[in-house]
Amino acid sequence: MLRLRTLTAIFLTAFAVVTVVTGYATFHASRTAIVSLVDRRIDSVADALLEDVAPGDADAILRRIVAFSSRRDSGDIGFELLDAAGHRLGGNVALARPLRSGFSDVSRTDGITGLSVGRAETRSVGGGLTLITVAETEPIDGYDAIRLRNYLIGFGLIAAVVLAGTATFGLVVRRRIDATRTTALAIIDGDLSHRVPVAANGGVFAAQAEAINRMLDRIATLVDGLRHVANDVAHDLRTPLARLRSRLTVAAEGTPSDELDAAIEQCDELLAIFGAILRIAEIDTGDRRNAFGRVALHDLAGEVVDTLSDAAQDEKRTLATGTLPAITIAGDRQLLSQALYNLVENALHHTPPGTRVTVSLAVTGDAVSLSVADSGPGIAEGDRALARRRFGRLEASRHRPGHGLGLPIVDAIARLHGGRLELADARPGLAAALVLPIRS
Repeated sequence: MLRLRTLTAIFLTAFAVVTVVTGYATFHASRTAIVSLVDRRIDSVADALLEDVAPGDADAILRRIVAFSSRRDSGDIGFELLDAAGHRLGGNVALARPLRSGFSDVSRTDGITGLSVGRAETRSVGGGLTLITVAETEPIDGYDAIRLRNYLIGFGLIAAVVLAGTATFGLVVRRRIDATRTTALAIIDGDLSHRVPVAANGGVFAAQAEAINRMLDRIATLVDGLRHVANDVAHDLRTPLARLRSRLTVAAEGTPSDELDAAIEQCDELLAIFGAILRIAEIDTGDRRNAFGRVALHDLAGEVVDTLSDAAQDEKRTLATGTLPAITIAGDRQLLSQALYNLVENALHHTPPGTRVTVSLAVTGDAVSLSVADSGPGIAEGDRALARRRFGRLEASRHRPGHGLGLPIVDAIARLHGGRLELADARPGLAAALVLPIRS
């Protein structure tokens, strides 16, 4: 689909072409009309001059020219009589060049005193004689230029009004689009209370803004309802589960049993799941942005690698740092640390022994990528969306401990910081990266 700027450029170009063509056509049509009127006048004047004059009677024609020239209404009409050899016999004008038979354009270069632009008719009058009749096409000097200037000013003003209107309309549309985009970005960042401004004077844009805001109200209600359901379930079940675990622990102390120990482990796993659900809900509210500060990602990455190195060795994996340029962003250090811990632990737990896990930083444009890459089997492209979904577990990892909420927590932390979680092919293995904006 064409962009708004491209459509505007196409419209303005088409309008400019139409304006120029219309202006030229109007100018040409008016000039043609004037020339046609002048030609008819010349023809009628020549007919009147030659009326009742015998063909080839030069003296009679010259007398008629003198008589016509003495009239007060003939100041813009000129005559020249030529013989068969083209020599001038007389008249009240003298042209500097020969003219073709019929009508021709004449100008100052033809040497006619007082004439700037005109028309001439060359006709045979018998006996080898040629009569040239000349008339001005401009009532005043430079009239053609004045007419052209008027057309340029008139159509130029039309073009200026259209350009100003287009620019104003584009500015209004741009402001409305920017307001809608700002609201959309706020919603994406988790602020479901943000709404599109509604113009007080109404109109189609106000109606559209109201429709969008009603839609956002409905979405916010649904999301809030789902969030409350999940939170209420997690809160309500944590307490009885905690009590159940305590009773199982007491029972196991009195009567040790493998079944009781397994039940306690299942309680711990359920409590971890509910804790993760509440953690995601807390992150999604966006309230943690109030605690944002400056976070040195290179230092944070080094600390996480140092902390988990021994655990990686115990699991017969190698954990190391790659390129770690000094990068500082605005964020919540505790949450970013948790996200990186989750990514590293995922890489350690879901890869075979001997796998190498590398933590690195890279800057691309106005974003920084904090990535954890491993040399394990990786995740097929078609399964990556499932891996990011809450409780989404791949078939290969179902026999391992876990609840499928590690990557969703990382994804929620990334969105809180205005970024995203990306899963890509490390060739071989998986590269999981937190892509975060570098904000001042």
